[in-house]
Amino acid sequence: MALRPRCGVTPNAVFARASSRATLASRASPAPHGALLQPRRPRPSTPGPHHHHRLRLLHRSRRAAIVRSASSVSSSSSSPPAGVISPGANHADLPKNFEHGATEERLYEWWESHGCFKPSDDAVGEPFTIAMPPPNVTGALHMGHAMFVTLQDIMARNARMRGRPTLWLPGTDHAGIATQARPPHTVPAIDAFRPHLTPFNSTPTSVGPPPDPQLVVERALEAEGKTRMGIGRDAFEKRTWEWKAEYGGRIAGQIRRLGASCDWSRERFTLDDGLSDAVLEAFVSLHDRGLIYKGTYMVNWAPKLQTAVSDLEVEYSDEPGTLYYFKYFVEGGEDDSDAEDPGAFLPVATTRPETVLGDTAVAVNPADERFKRFIGKRAIVPFSGGRTVPIIGDDYVDIEFGTGALKITPGHDPNDYEIGKRVGLETINIMNKDGSMNANAGAYEGLDRAECREKVWADMEAAGMAIKSEPYDTRVPRSQRGGEIIEPLVSEQWFCKMESMATPALKAVESGELTIVPQRFEKIYKGWLTDVRDWCISRQLWWGHRIPVWYVHESEEALESARSGSGKGASKVYVVARNEADARAKATAEGHGANVVLYQEEDVLDTWFSSGLWPFSTLGWPDEDAADFKKFFPTQVMETGHDILFFWVARMVMMSYGMTNTLPFHTVYLHGLVRDEKGRKMSKSLGNVVDPLNVIDEQGCDALRFTLATGTAAGQDLNLNMDRLASNRNFTNKIWNAGKFLLYALEGMSDDDRVALVREAETVPNDLASLPLAERWIVSRLHATVDHVTTAHDKHDFGEAGRAAYAFFYDDFADWFIEGAKSRLYSGDAAAARRTRAVILYVLERTLRLLHPFVPYVTEEVWRNIPHDGETLMTRAWPTLDAARDDDAVAAFETARAVVRAVRNARAEYAVEPAKRVPAIVVVSGGDADSNAALRKALKDELLLLSTLARLDAEASAVTDVAPDAAISDPAAFVQIVVSDGVTVYVPLSGIVDPAKEIARLTKRATKLEKEASGLAGRLKSPKFTEKAPADVVEKSRKELAELEEQLSSVRERMATMEALLVKS
Repeated sequence: MALRPRCGVTPNAVFARASSRATLASRASPAPHGALLQPRRPRPSTPGPHHHHRLRLLHRSRRAAIVRSASSVSSSSSSPPAGVISPGANHADLPKNFEHGATEERLYEWWESHGCFKPSDDAVGEPFTIAMPPPNVTGALHMGHAMFVTLQDIMARNARMRGRPTLWLPGTDHAGIATQARPPHTVPAIDAFRPHLTPFNSTPTSVGPPPDPQLVVERALEAEGKTRMGIGRDAFEKRTWEWKAEYGGRIAGQIRRLGASCDWSRERFTLDDGLSDAVLEAFVSLHDRGLIYKGTYMVNWAPKLQTAVSDLEVEYSDEPGTLYYFKYFVEGGEDDSDAEDPGAFLPVATTRPETVLGDTAVAVNPADERFKRFIGKRAIVPFSGGRTVPIIGDDYVDIEFGTGALKITPGHDPNDYEIGKRVGLETINIMNKDGSMNANAGAYEGLDRAECREKVWADMEAAGMAIKSEPYDTRVPRSQRGGEIIEPLVSEQWFCKMESMATPALKAVESGELTIVPQRFEKIYKGWLTDVRDWCISRQLWWGHRIPVWYVHESEEALESARSGSGKGASKVYVVARNEADARAKATAEGHGANVVLYQEEDVLDTWFSSGLWPFSTLGWPDEDAADFKKFFPTQVMETGHDILFFWVARMVMMSYGMTNTLPFHTVYLHGLVRDEKGRKMSKSLGNVVDPLNVIDEQGCDALRFTLATGTAAGQDLNLNMDRLASNRNFTNKIWNAGKFLLYALEGMSDDDRVALVREAETVPNDLASLPLAERWIVSRLHATVDHVTTAHDKHDFGEAGRAAYAFFYDDFADWFIEGAKSRLYSGDAAAARRTRAVILYVLERTLRLLHPFVPYVTEEVWRNIPHDGETLMTRAWPTLDAARDDDAVAAFETARAVVRAVRNARAEYAVEPAKRVPAIVVVSGGDADSNAALRKALKDELLLLSTLARLDAEASAVTDVAPDAAISDPAAFVQIVVSDGVTVYVPLSGIVDPAKEIARLTKRATKLEKEASGLAGRLKSPKFTEKAPADVVEKSRKELAELEEQLSSVRERMATMEALLVKS
């Protein structure tokens, strides 16, 4: 038997609660063995301002815990070797509904302050480790965060309850671009909720959705009339660290509000010392192996930020633009005065006429009869002073698009760049890093690229080169961080070769060692890694991991020269080292002399470089002897959004193989996007952003979590429905009311009796065969649900796990068993009532465990208020698998449920008043005699329960093997309902209906139907309607008439029956 995980307390510690919501729950001094409980605090006769607050928390002050004796009864499924038992609260002391606002903060603080989120030293199972995808340190909580936190917390809580040392490791990413360049917003001062922890409620003071990443440094400087270049790198980094110290914990506080049970004592930051050491080690190691190099390639360039950005940081939007048509004159052809001659020019269409200044070819399709004769000739670049470029033939050119002639600009278009590399074209860059035109643009030098576009087109019109312009929608690449248009630009950057690391990453999926859920994303993963390209890892920022490259200069003068203008101090000679001292030692060893000047590369590494090391750098790597690395690496699961499968997940796998030669996790679970209820992506422009913090305030954290977890499947987008959120808020109240029902049933029991009841509940599975039918059914259904839910968890089908637990609680336990249990609780049979209380306690407590990973707050609060064994629900053991079941009892009770439903349907059909009790005869006959006899006995034994659930007159009802004589002689006087093969229910009409009242009601109904049918029949007899109306309208009218006539016939038959019944009465 696995030991139950603990929260860092000794087995005999007493479970005591604080008396104030804002105070951390404290632990009382250990009570003597068998000590009596403290009396509850009396309620004031006149409620004061804090009266209701005290009632909500009375479970924390009502009783101290009873120390369980060593000889007490234990269950292999849940009881710890030693622990504490609480008798629970009083029903009357609890609020009517579950008050999430008064509960969430208090419970979360208790869990965290008692170490419940840390891996348990007592847990002996296989470690379960999951690294939280690090949100940006600048971030504000959104529904994407809410989704991944919910799913990961479900995994962590389930693993923890199943006895596994569980480490869910949180952290944040330094978010280089977001921190350095996003616009400032008002961020509230953080009220330190506790000195050693990030606040649970650190939310923006503004109304509505939280603003985009907050108070970023570069724009803050702009507001002060300063620039980062003006204050210098050291001062800028100091300002950024100050910002991080003040506001960097906000996102962590907001994640706490989602109930995240991650180990905050191990929280990491991608720029902390340990992770920085990991980045240095990775860069140096990869460079030493020849996998990192400096090269010149096309990148995504953000002119305003003046940095390369990753593909993930580029968003494409369809925007209205213009397609410009102009004449590209052929060298040696006619001049523009003879434009009627089609041989004088090639008509070209482009959305970016300004880039014509960087053209190095014009391409046509070799199969294009119009233009193939020009292949091999040269075209004159407009406004270039006569520069000519070759006209080439290339199958890439679409004959049907535009004019069929394509200008090739390898320096400013990714497709043109590939063509240029393939055919050996020159690459000309016509732009500065800020998006202005450079000297290669000739007379247009200094113009912004947008201004240049207008000027070039105006000059084309003036020169007679323009043919036409027309509106044209185009996909525009924009920076995710600032919204500016991204410029494809050839730039010198640092790159990492990925092919050698991609090979084992690809084999891991092909061999099944790495599983991607859902499986359909494996094809995308394989596609990316099969054609993996070198990774641009450098960024022209100051906030991040500065690249550990030192350029070697012969003198200070040489360095100053290298830094002049747009230079950044680079030289052809450099060394790669972990620090400057090592760099100097390397430079000396390579023969550069002791007096050389070293200057570190100004660029920083792509944020994804450090994030790619996340699964192992957070555990202590490169120190492979670190305790966490040895125990918790490799991790088990990586849960994240499917949109970053390649940008992050694949890179983590590749980098892990490159650095540790180990697969970092065996399962990748991908969730979809959270959309609005219409299926649209949430965006500020649409005004449909749903703030998870607002949802938590209004509906509760549990309702939000359950909606996200059960509303979709892996990899599928979720349409967030507000009605479903409200429904799941009601679900939490249903759980709360189930706990209150149990406490109500315990009223009058002493504390000692309640403690004894906890022990009796533990024996329920062992006593299954001796329990009544309903109790055997609910326990068997519970055990089957435990197996089903557990299997779903193991398959990472969290939606099914949640829905199955929900269905059992709502449909079986709350709606059927609790309602039926009233027949025993209040029957006057004390022994039966006590046995039923024990079963209710057993089933409810185990159901709370099943539901806890999904709705941790309400389950914990209910558990703490009912009699219970232990300190906190979150570390109770998962219910036992393959526990005892009674299949015959399940089948028999399902028949009983069918009988109840049949009677309820008859009551509804005849509009029987809810309070009226009716007689019913249940006949079980035919088939196997022994089986029928057993079923009859089971139903007879539960006749009181059937009467309770179906509102039957118990004294006038019976379970027999033959139909009543009156039903045989006068079948019209009975409602006869076939429940199943061999089971029929007879309900005498005289017992459920007043014939006179029913005749009056049916007469009104018949009159209404006759009028409607007559009108419709008259319309169908009219040739004007049947001949002129559309055929589908005529056919619809005929079907409606047939339905009305069928209803009328049924009403008349019912009236005849009632009239006959009235005569007999």
